[in-house]
Amino acid sequence: MNASDLIGPDLAQGFLDSLVVVLMRTTHPGNIGAAARACKTMGLSQLRLVEPGEFPCEEATRRASGASDILERSQVFSSLDDAVADCHLVVGASARSRKMQWPLMNPRDCANELLSVFASEVSKGARPRFALLFGQEASGLSNDELQRCNYHVNIPANAEYASLNLAMAVQVLAYECRMCALVSSEDDALNVVGTQNGEQWDEVLASNAELEGMIAHLEKTMVEVGYHDPANPRMLVPRLRRLFQRTKLDTMEINILRGFYKSVQKAIGHKSP
Repeated sequence: MNASDLIGPDLAQGFLDSLVVVLMRTTHPGNIGAAARACKTMGLSQLRLVEPGEFPCEEATRRASGASDILERSQVFSSLDDAVADCHLVVGASARSRKMQWPLMNPRDCANELLSVFASEVSKGARPRFALLFGQEASGLSNDELQRCNYHVNIPANAEYASLNLAMAVQVLAYECRMCALVSSEDDALNVVGTQNGEQWDEVLASNAELEGMIAHLEKTMVEVGYHDPANPRMLVPRLRRLFQRTKLDTMEINILRGFYKSVQKAIGHKSP
């Protein structure tokens, strides 16, 4: 796909195909089936499950109500890092405020941001993939899981009764993404290449695996030079992760940073990972 393809229904479906719904430690198999149904009604086809309580399961298939093909294609992972390794941006759904602030969006703004990034990446010949991450039914996403996200998205529900079940939350985000894509393709708005900070970007986004590898390399280097004590980490690494996720590093920038870390390690006599 190239920039000339960024109009019409092909664009809309291409964007929807780039979205991966990731469910963390879902306890009730019926919720997995209902989430699959929510995906299919909005044209999303990728479902990933991290440590589901029970899957595959007849209850999941029953609740999918015709979306069993989504379940059959779904992938099961043992960790969040593995589930989002090939994703370029991760958006975590969270209903609670956190001690450490992270870039926060509503579903509509989130859909627009992802679509803009999609257009920019496709224009460079890349095949971007974005994760929509949802936590366990009772507790949501943990702080560690939310720190793996580029953005947090909050559904502005009624404050007096803000109770959405898992499938409802998936449906809301999937709907906003679908509407954003359809409206843009109808208006032919996306034959304008997406931008980053107002300027056309020249390199493809780094994947989550590349970003996490760079952060691990940075942490190791900081320990070796005596700047970081892993026994007393406080919030240093989470704050650095937030910095790098907010800037949406590309592959060239990742390579530059890791090259620098290697030089630092060489200078102090340590081997790089």
